[in-house]
Amino acid sequence: MCTSRKKKMFHGKRQDICSYRYKYTLKTPEEKRAASPSFSFSVSNMYFAVAKINPHQTICMTTEKLRVAAIDLGTNSFHMIIVEESRGKGIVEIDRVKNMICIGRGSISTKMLDEEAMQSGIVALKNFLVLAAHHGVAPENVIAFATSAIREAKNRLDFLRRIRDETGLKVRVISGREEAEFIYYGVRKSVKIGATFDLLFDIGGGSVEFIIANNKGVQLLESRKIGVARMYERFISTDPIAASEIKMLEQFFSAEMVSAVAKASKLKVVRAIASSGTAQNIARMIGSMNGRPNKASLNNSVFTRKEFQALYTTLIPLGSLERRKFTGLDANRVDLIVPGLILVDMIFRIFNLQEIVVSDYALREGMVLHYLKDRVNPSNDEEHELDIRKESVYELGCRCDWNLNHGEHVASLALQLFDSLAPFHHLEAPYRELLEYASLLHNIGSFISISSHHKHSQYIILNGELRGFSPTEIEIIAHVARYHRKSPPSEKHAAYSILKPMQKRAVDVLSGLLRLANGLERGHRQNIQNVTVTVKGSVITLHVTPRFEPDIEIWAAEQLKSLIETVLQKTIIIEAA
Repeated sequence: MCTSRKKKMFHGKRQDICSYRYKYTLKTPEEKRAASPSFSFSVSNMYFAVAKINPHQTICMTTEKLRVAAIDLGTNSFHMIIVEESRGKGIVEIDRVKNMICIGRGSISTKMLDEEAMQSGIVALKNFLVLAAHHGVAPENVIAFATSAIREAKNRLDFLRRIRDETGLKVRVISGREEAEFIYYGVRKSVKIGATFDLLFDIGGGSVEFIIANNKGVQLLESRKIGVARMYERFISTDPIAASEIKMLEQFFSAEMVSAVAKASKLKVVRAIASSGTAQNIARMIGSMNGRPNKASLNNSVFTRKEFQALYTTLIPLGSLERRKFTGLDANRVDLIVPGLILVDMIFRIFNLQEIVVSDYALREGMVLHYLKDRVNPSNDEEHELDIRKESVYELGCRCDWNLNHGEHVASLALQLFDSLAPFHHLEAPYRELLEYASLLHNIGSFISISSHHKHSQYIILNGELRGFSPTEIEIIAHVARYHRKSPPSEKHAAYSILKPMQKRAVDVLSGLLRLANGLERGHRQNIQNVTVTVKGSVITLHVTPRFEPDIEIWAAEQLKSLIETVLQKTIIIEAA
């Protein structure tokens, strides 16, 4: 059931990081038609590729771009994302739109698509195609898939023919298993999947897809007809929902998830990853209840069983008017959130989970990734483990035109310092990885301005939508980059002051190490090759091995060593080996 028939073409264009406006002379007829004699464009949408020169050097270079639009004709809404791709760099989102068509309105029981909804859907698709063309997407690179409601409708062929005749768009109806497969492609590019098996689930309007996978591949691909619109239409007739209706929904959900539960138990699944608007709304509401700031991206955010239960017991007894006032709940989901909450509650209970991770990527992103794999590199099955964290860091650096040689060398020195000084800082291995990424990205704020570029770096990292990281990890990376120069960490800085004590300790240590490493690369000439350490009492001596005279590097490091000396409570001496 759709609770709002208000159409809104632009759900909100995503503001890209590193977006600054430059004057540009129009050259092509398309550009001249699209804008005035000079127009603005987003630097983040300029096209870069990552080209491997050797194992120790990576550079960014401009290359010919490929833009793709992916349209998902879902039960509740039609979505489109537009991305730009390069073989080495991955994908960068250019735009995204959503229109609440509610094509499944009434069709779940009748198996017939509503005429008004079909007409609205065709209008929305026409607008999508105009937008895609405006962004430079060639018609052959527009892909469109239809899911549950259209898949089951008796008049689907008539609707698909009308779309083809009126828009020229050829829509492919995919099976539930294919839908689950595309969701898997999307999620694994957004959340790091490890050696242990995870349960992936996506709550749609007509169906819910379940996937069980680890970094070696997939063990379960399953689609069940228990989507929130279908369940609302079938089971809910009261507001607030009656206890008897909750009981019927719980029983139905349990029966439909039997096979997935059995497989998860056999594979010892302990973590779930959710990739749907329902899960994102739940995460936002939980964040609001707990006083956490509302962030544009929820990727890799986590809500626990305890946090969810607090939301569930608060929201379920409320009527629609009271639910509508709840911060974090999309107005279009005021009714559909009820079966969504009951389903997530059952998933927590019968899979015996303690937390759920949220993925920003799902079906549409998976569609794009699968399309590009087949188009660009069909021989690569991509079943190897993806290092999405490092890939995402490099993508962000390229978007901001970084000095990669400098960043990589600073990272190498910082990691040597982390390892050599481990007996004194006592930070565990995961922080080593965060130091590497902060080192790689510490200077990207120079893309905005050399002045205060450490603060610009912090902002870009916080808002750069890095994939595979938890919000806490992104906070630490951003703070470490921010403190690589100028003022040290201070309680006077609002963002730092609200960190937890262990996070502050990590930022203090890592930013101190980064300052020292950055000083040892002061000349941007990759002069210092190795750093070794000797300790005598309270004095740590760093022996640096240079390629040539290291006076400038030693001088700079001496200026920047005070923070790490204070944190470790040691005196540091730097000398050439």
